[in-house]
Amino acid sequence: QRGNPEIQRRCQEVIDRCWALGGDNPILSIHDVGAGGLSNALPELVHGSGRGGRFDLRRVPSEEPGMSPMQIWSNEAQERYVLAVDAARLATFEAICARERCPFAVVGTATAEQRLLVEDPLFGNRPVDMDLGVLLGKPPRMHRDVQRQRPRLPAFRAGALDLQAALLRVLRFPAVAGKAFLITIGDRSVGGLTARDQLVGPWQVPVADVAVTAMGFDTRLGEAMAMGERTPLALVDAAASARMAVGEALTNLSAAGVGALSGVKLSANWMAAAGQPGEDAALFDAVHAVGMALCPALGISIPVGKDSLSMRTTWRDNGADRDMTAPVSLIVSAFARVDDVGATLTPELRLDAGETRLVLVDLGAGRNRLGGSALAQAHGAMGNEIPDVDEPARLRGWFTAQQSLLRRGRLLACHDRSDGGLVVALAEMMFATHVGVTVELGALTKRGGVAGALFAEELGVVLQVRSADLKEVRAEFEAAGLGGCVHDIGAINTDGHLRVRVRGEEVLAVSGVTLLKAWAETSHALQRLRDDPDCADEEFEAIDDVADPGLGAHLSFDPAAVRAPVFAGARPRVAILREQGVNGQIEMAAAFHRAGFEAVDVHMSDLLAGRVSLRGFRGVAACGGFSYGDVLGAGEGWAKSVLFNERAREEFSGFFTRGDTFALGVCNGCQMMSNLHELIPGSAVWPHFVRNRSEQFEARLVMVEITDSPSLFFRDMAGSRLPVVVSHGEGRAEFADTAAARAAGPLVAMRYVDSRGRVARRYPANPNGSPGGITGLTTPDGRFTVLMPHPERVFRTVQMSWHPRHWVEDSPWMKMFRNAFDWTRQG
Repeated sequence: QRGNPEIQRRCQEVIDRCWALGGDNPILSIHDVGAGGLSNALPELVHGSGRGGRFDLRRVPSEEPGMSPMQIWSNEAQERYVLAVDAARLATFEAICARERCPFAVVGTATAEQRLLVEDPLFGNRPVDMDLGVLLGKPPRMHRDVQRQRPRLPAFRAGALDLQAALLRVLRFPAVAGKAFLITIGDRSVGGLTARDQLVGPWQVPVADVAVTAMGFDTRLGEAMAMGERTPLALVDAAASARMAVGEALTNLSAAGVGALSGVKLSANWMAAAGQPGEDAALFDAVHAVGMALCPALGISIPVGKDSLSMRTTWRDNGADRDMTAPVSLIVSAFARVDDVGATLTPELRLDAGETRLVLVDLGAGRNRLGGSALAQAHGAMGNEIPDVDEPARLRGWFTAQQSLLRRGRLLACHDRSDGGLVVALAEMMFATHVGVTVELGALTKRGGVAGALFAEELGVVLQVRSADLKEVRAEFEAAGLGGCVHDIGAINTDGHLRVRVRGEEVLAVSGVTLLKAWAETSHALQRLRDDPDCADEEFEAIDDVADPGLGAHLSFDPAAVRAPVFAGARPRVAILREQGVNGQIEMAAAFHRAGFEAVDVHMSDLLAGRVSLRGFRGVAACGGFSYGDVLGAGEGWAKSVLFNERAREEFSGFFTRGDTFALGVCNGCQMMSNLHELIPGSAVWPHFVRNRSEQFEARLVMVEITDSPSLFFRDMAGSRLPVVVSHGEGRAEFADTAAARAAGPLVAMRYVDSRGRVARRYPANPNGSPGGITGLTTPDGRFTVLMPHPERVFRTVQMSWHPRHWVEDSPWMKMFRNAFDWTRQG
């Protein structure tokens, strides 16, 4: 197998271009290539339409000439689809593939006879010739004779543990600890439709429970997705583990306004070591518990899923046979529609809502079972009494009540306690808000003692509510049958400590900084090994700055005064320019369209082939993404496709020298345009953009300052400081020499700044290591601007993972696109 995400990107662009044709879509049917390779995908493709198929094995593209017919037919190489294409529209399909530079091959035809024929012209034979009914008809039922094995594990006793030491140990446990080292290297903003990602609050702490995406650029409708998994519990009881996975998915999903539980759909990913003693029976029990009991009781379904039943590996070590068997595992993904993507709760505690209280909804009803918990695992134990969904009606009633309260605005913050228990949930809410919390747990310690109340991973959520709404909140849950499960446990304090009291006696007091450093330690250690260690240290050391104000906003203009465009005649046309692998064109087009432009999709292949000319455009926007696979210097490669092609060079040279044009290059497009300085008047001193100082792809929400520059995009915006998305691996500005750096000073349009408004020199406030925080430049006439950040991904307020609560629909970044529109109207 060979992974090639750029080919996957090109395939997706072909599919998108085809379905956008509506009734003229040449694709009749589509199937991904996964398990079994073509031997599974192609027969299923034709069989699904009641047809057979005749295929030519040697038309299958292959870079391995030595592969046998069986290997060509059955290998599971990735980034492939099989399609049924209307023969009458094949030329349209071919043209789209050529435009996207996406390889394809016509490998056969559908036949009326439901027979599978695979011909091999090289050997002059038919490796496969069979009736499809034999292959895909109703298979004989499998009978397996299995036995249950009940594990006998010792009980886990936590009564003698030192609470603070135990808490710090749990916070360092990989399943609980912060995951920033994984999250900040993934592009979470691409497409411009992400409304809630993992990072929460002004300090961008990765503690969100649910992901939310918008359905479009002019709606607040969207989709929510959350996950649940409780695999360690399967070592004790596979059925309970599966039920708890469903429960955790729902407690995570509940932070979004998804409405009725009946609107939730689940995807189940099952894993087991089939054939191993006890594992088949455990799998049966788990599937039955979820599919035949819990989900019907909740009124939800599992329409999709997959399985992997070979979760055992063997090897030899110093001459001895070794093996490892994974427990039965269910990974549940829960999906639902939301009516308002901006109404999602997070663990960030509200400090602007007056007096508030913290409420625990304990769906475990006081059982406080510690088996399989992070606390037990962190102490090398498992335990024999594990959490379970004892009463599905309680889970259903809670979900309905919480959604009602959320819809009426009675809830301010929410966090589930699935990983680490109540104490970790409280700590993570503190991390997101930089405050302290004081709680009283006397009523929760009847079973399992203080450790059980703090660390049990029973189903449940912590809610922040206004004190004035507490009575109403209690009544809502009581009406749903949860009267004994709702506990007013405490409130925010101002000393920055987590304080736990039991019947008035303080049993735990530890500073939030101490907790956060322990929680971030594991991520920091891994980041130090993988990335530039100095950058990792700078990010970790920033935790000690307790006065750090985090993300903020200072605007030199009134965003409410940025008016929608007034149309007089045709919209000015802007070319949304992309190259193979680029993935940021949709949000760029949406931003320019909202500003008043006609945004036109232009692929470099269009310009090189002469299908499109830049003469009909007022603007060009070169988009971000992964051109040429995002190899080092990919933007430079994109630029060379212009510089070394006569037709393209003439097109761009003519466009840049016209006096009525503008251009914007973002991210990969910034890198590309910076290498066209010989064509762009006034850009000779622009820097190259090279590998980030961190030696890693950086995807973050960071602070920038818009400087006083000639850029037409930033007119009347100088001095503004506000958050923006970055998502790139090569954003460090590198000037040819000190003279070029000095000459570029008046052309700098944007700098990274820290949370106090100072030029950012340390990581991650300066995610690239650029000198002076430089991340955007323009030309002396202001017509051409290049930026590493992505303002087009945050032109709506709901696209930002943090923003001031008073901001309305359009974020302040919309002004730069409307500035461009106004400029076109001036002459």
